[in-house]
Amino acid sequence: MELRQLEAFAAVMSTGSVTAAGRLLGRSQPAVSRLVQELEAEIGYELFARNGPRVTPTEQGFLLFEDVEHALTGLQQIRRRAKEIEQGLRRPLRVVATTALAAGLVPQALARIEAGEPAGAIQLRSAAPERVVHDVLCGAAHLGVTSLPLEHRGLQVHWIGQAACVAVLPASDPLARLDPVPLAALAGRQIVTMANPYRLRHRLDAAFANANLDSGSEGQAQAMPRMIETNSSLNAMMMVRAGLGVAVLEPVTAHGVPLQGVVTRALDTDIPFLFGVVTRQAAPTLPCADALMAALADAAAALLPGFVLHDAAAHGALLQQAAQEASAGATDMDKHP
Repeated sequence: MELRQLEAFAAVMSTGSVTAAGRLLGRSQPAVSRLVQELEAEIGYELFARNGPRVTPTEQGFLLFEDVEHALTGLQQIRRRAKEIEQGLRRPLRVVATTALAAGLVPQALARIEAGEPAGAIQLRSAAPERVVHDVLCGAAHLGVTSLPLEHRGLQVHWIGQAACVAVLPASDPLARLDPVPLAALAGRQIVTMANPYRLRHRLDAAFANANLDSGSEGQAQAMPRMIETNSSLNAMMMVRAGLGVAVLEPVTAHGVPLQGVVTRALDTDIPFLFGVVTRQAAPTLPCADALMAALADAAAALLPGFVLHDAAAHGALLQQAAQEASAGATDMDKHP
């Protein structure tokens, strides 16, 4: 398996055609086709279904592309680092964070560092929580900022933050005049929320179940909230602005990336959002990483109402509490199908 073959495969995946991949790589269309065919012959299965000049990635092609893209990105970082060493530059601090934390919190923490002594070169990427953990464990990132759970062997959790989830509403919504907004007031409303069932979503479902939104006063039935699911809090806020409903979200994006036309309000029910800062266990931390970890805690305290900073030792207890809440919510949902 040669680097040229992987580059040709990735270029076809990215551009959608062999001809466009050739232009991107500065190679002829037949040369790119030959490299992809050689790769397919070596691995033993087709990466593209061919229909004349058009190609469509196979399922195996999509699966392989994720790892190939990651490997090529790593190679580009090596080339970049080699150039930096040649020029006598310090190693850049590589930070990976979930989309919400990368947009709503990390920039404010970096601004705090830059206001003092600049930290030098920094590379910030956003990724799914599972990918954040992976990149820290494999050394692709020096520092990770992600939501709980963080119970992975090989990770060192430096601190855990907690803040309450919030309601995000159109500025013209009658509920926008309330602070806090009663969770029960969302009965029958279309809710935009997170799709990942292993993090925030299970606590949200438990809160709705505990609020008995499926049964109103005096025995009158209320409709359970209708859900629009997304993998991004910013997507949810944009949907609220477009009039598609109201959102119950983690507070970092809501407070850290305010949007015109929507307002953020506290809820009368505490739905905790838990997140933490991690590095690879036993790996020496860069001085600028230590500074950023402290700046992240300071920025979170300034940004998030009611922010609580937990010691890393509280991780197990917080996970157990979250599991108990989800279990209680699931029991209540079973009682009110």
